[in-house]
Amino acid sequence: MWLTMVQEQIMFNQSSPEGFLLLGFSEHPGLERILFVGVLVSYLLTLAGNTLIILLSVMDPRLHSPMYFFLSNLSFLDLCFTTSCVPQMLVNLWGPKTISFVGCSIQLFIFMSLGTTECILLAVMAFDRYVAVCQPLHYATIIHPRLCWQLVSVAWVMGLAQSTVQTPPTLHLPFCPHRQVDDFVCEVPALIRLSCEDTTYNEIQMAVASVLILVVPLSLILVSYGAIARAVLRINSATAQRKVFGTCSSHLLVVTLFYSSVIAVYLQPRNPYFQERGKFFGLFYAVGTPSLNPLIYTLRNKEVKRAFRRLLGKNGESRET
Repeated sequence: MWLTMVQEQIMFNQSSPEGFLLLGFSEHPGLERILFVGVLVSYLLTLAGNTLIILLSVMDPRLHSPMYFFLSNLSFLDLCFTTSCVPQMLVNLWGPKTISFVGCSIQLFIFMSLGTTECILLAVMAFDRYVAVCQPLHYATIIHPRLCWQLVSVAWVMGLAQSTVQTPPTLHLPFCPHRQVDDFVCEVPALIRLSCEDTTYNEIQMAVASVLILVVPLSLILVSYGAIARAVLRINSATAQRKVFGTCSSHLLVVTLFYSSVIAVYLQPRNPYFQERGKFFGLFYAVGTPSLNPLIYTLRNKEVKRAFRRLLGKNGESRET
C-alpha cells in the first residue's frame, strides 16, 4: 500500500525530476565544511562504538543478560538510524544538495520508523532498570528472554506502523514549486513547511503522533526513574547506592540527550528563529546521540570495559597461538 502511494506521488511530481533541494546550512558555506568533518568523525565513531557493543554483547557470556540485550538492540538501531541519513548528509554538505523524490521518500520512511522505535526502546530499557532495582528478587522471573524479545519486537513493529501511517499523507502534500526543504534531511516538519496549501490535517496528525511516541514513553521513563529514586533513597549502604546509580545513570543520560533534541525538533513553535535552532538540534539528534551512546555506556559501565579487556585478551591469545 505504501509503495503504491509513493508510485502515485512520483507520477504526480514528474514536473520536478530533480526531486527536492535540501538547503541544510547552505546559508553558512564556511560552517558546512566544518560540519562535514564533524559529521564524518561522528559517523565513524558511531560505526566503531556501536559495532563494538554488539560484538561484546554477543561474544561475552557475562553480558548475556536482558540489560545488554536491550543495549545491543539500541546499538544496532543507532547504526541503522545514522546510516539512513548521514551518507546523504555528507554528500549535501560537500557538493550537490539535491535528493530524488524516491530517495526522500525512503529516507523519510526509514528515519521516522527508526526514530519511533528508539523512543519506545528507551522506555523498555527504563522498565528493565525499574524491575532490576525495585524488584531484584523477581527480576529473572519477570524479565525473562521471551519477554525481552517480545518487548523489542513491539518497539520495532510500532516504529514501522507509525511510519506507515504518517509517511503517505506527508508525501501527498502539494509542495511549493521551488522544492526547497529547509533542513538537511527529509523529515515531516520540514516537508510540511514546504507545502503551499493548508496543512492543518498533517500538523494535527504530527501533534498526535508526537504525544503518543514522545510524551507517553517519556512519561513512563520518568515514572520508572521516580520509583528507582525512591528505592535508592531507602538503601542504607552508600556503596549499594553508588552501584545502583552507576547502572542507571548511563541510560538516564542517553534518555536526556535523545529526548531533549527530539522534542526540540518536533515540538518547536513555527517561526524562523526556532526553525533555525531546530536544525542544529536535529543534527545532534541524528548524528550526535548515536555516536555518544557507546561512549556513555563504555566509559560509565565497568562490565562493558571488563568485557572489552577480556576480548582483547582472547584476541591476543589467539594471535600468539
